[in-house]
Amino acid sequence: MFNVEKNLAVQSWCFRNFKTVEALLEQTKKIGLSRVELCAIHADFNDPAKSDGVIEQFKKAGVQITSIGVQTFCNNEAQEDKWLQFAKKAGCKMISAAFDPFKQPECFQTAEKLAEKYDINLGIHNHGGHDWLGSTQTLDYVFKKTGPRIGLCLDTAWMMAAGEDPIKAAERFKHKLYGAHIKDFVFDRAGKPEDVVVGTGNLNLKALLAIINEQPKCQSVTLEYEGDESNPGPKLKECVEKIRSA
Repeated sequence: MFNVEKNLAVQSWCFRNFKTVEALLEQTKKIGLSRVELCAIHADFNDPAKSDGVIEQFKKAGVQITSIGVQTFCNNEAQEDKWLQFAKKAGCKMISAAFDPFKQPECFQTAEKLAEKYDINLGIHNHGGHDWLGSTQTLDYVFKKTGPRIGLCLDTAWMMAAGEDPIKAAERFKHKLYGAHIKDFVFDRAGKPEDVVVGTGNLNLKALLAIINEQPKCQSVTLEYEGDESNPGPKLKECVEKIRSA
């Protein structure tokens, strides 16, 4: 079973204004975590010559790379193979993934082949109602058309933005729940979302954690707070405390 408190990571996109790996590592430790889902802001996954150096920086700092992404798969096997190589070297078990709707079904087939080659699962990141993979109906369709290497990396806030309940989504797809992005939104009258400390907005944090902690296939759970770009640390630290207390 997955233990969120023990294995919680932070998405490096939260620290997008801190461009260097050194700054990212420092900020991660300040919020009390030692695990990161790494995005392309802080690493070039397309350049294997740089991979070892980045991974070594994390190892020396005692910070685990739990996942990379969000990576959009579009049936470019040569490029996507490099992503899987990086993830494998870093010790990841999952990649947070998106898929090009205009390149299906080939994008799924190529991604599944690479995932099997490197023994790494792909969790679809549902990116809101504007995204073709943002609804549970479409996710259900995709899962019925693909194999066991493709599952869900549930983004709780974007599921809410799509007008759906992330708790019901987690329960519905628990057999495919390979990861999660724990994020919380409140909405103004026009429906515009705003990031808030997790558990203080519309997210039922305790219910979510109860489901995640029961899932043996879950491999990467990542905290996200995208507000306060120049100084996200204090709110992220509050998020960590909320999760641990829940």
